[in-house]
Amino acid sequence: MKVLSFLPLLLRRPCLRPAWLSSTLVRATALELVILAGHVLIYPSGLTPERRRPTPAPGTGTGSAADRITRSADTAATDTADVDPGATDSAAKDAAVTASTETDLADTAGTADRAGKADTADTADRAGKAQTAGTTALPTKEDDHPPVVLLHGFIDNRSVFVLLRRSLARHGWRHLESLNYSPLTCDIRTAAELLDRHVEEICARTGHREVDIVGHSLGGLIARYYVQRLGGDRRVRTLVTLGTPHGGTAAAPLAGAHPIVRQMRSGSDLIEELRHPAPGCRTRFVSFWSELDRVMLPVETACVDHPDLDAVNVRVTGIGHLALPVHPAVASAIRQALESDGAALGTPGAASVA
Repeated sequence: MKVLSFLPLLLRRPCLRPAWLSSTLVRATALELVILAGHVLIYPSGLTPERRRPTPAPGTGTGSAADRITRSADTAATDTADVDPGATDSAAKDAAVTASTETDLADTAGTADRAGKADTADTADRAGKAQTAGTTALPTKEDDHPPVVLLHGFIDNRSVFVLLRRSLARHGWRHLESLNYSPLTCDIRTAAELLDRHVEEICARTGHREVDIVGHSLGGLIARYYVQRLGGDRRVRTLVTLGTPHGGTAAAPLAGAHPIVRQMRSGSDLIEELRHPAPGCRTRFVSFWSELDRVMLPVETACVDHPDLDAVNVRVTGIGHLALPVHPAVASAIRQALESDGAALGTPGAASVA
């Protein structure tokens, strides 16, 4: 009886209270189950690689100045062709000059936009010569953001980033790329080499020298290995990780038969390799971690702790592992990290997202 009467006192102590008694944990677990059910439904949509849209050349594209001027030239040409045969010769000549001028402006759309509306063909010719001499077009607001590469976690695919991708696209990111690596991949180093080739292809296709990467769980570890051990810091401006076992995790002990899971364990050769010095690493790290992430054991393992790395660890409250890539508060913080070089998130180790 003495032991039984003592039990309520033990349960009232915060340090001994079972975790399942926390209402916050119950809500987070319920949210995890809802997200898991939704993800199962959309999972098949991410099995195939995404279709790559052709990148429009600078100064072209739907609604660009070149298109507008070209359409204007076509209209002028049509109007000239439809002139009444009884019109005076002067009017016909004016229409022909107008069509010629509009056509010349279409050939030099980028320079004509900067110079203002050109009233004569000579003005357009002078602007075209200035561009040929080395004047470069100013980047548009749409092109201010580097491409963002989205890298999924273990036994997952690009469908996990549906909501985050939509959020980034809605706020002005044009180049959003996803990489599916095979669930049969047995080595993080091999996946990092695949990421290296993927990033090089993106840079060549878009004309950008750098990219940003957002990696969930294992995807963040693959990206970190690429940046830190394969020289990827020359290409990656910012690496955002979501629930990534930077220090190794003890979760899912029965899954240790898979080689990649063993590499994610604390003390593995790969985790120890990431502890090696990385002087001069140019990439910024922003790591999101949650105290309710049951995949990260201990939860602090999702923080970047390396003396040579420029890292900000962002604590997320009230959500678990699966919610990190889909929660709107996290998506907003990711956008801040990519837009402001991490300054808006605070000093290293001091930021948080409620």
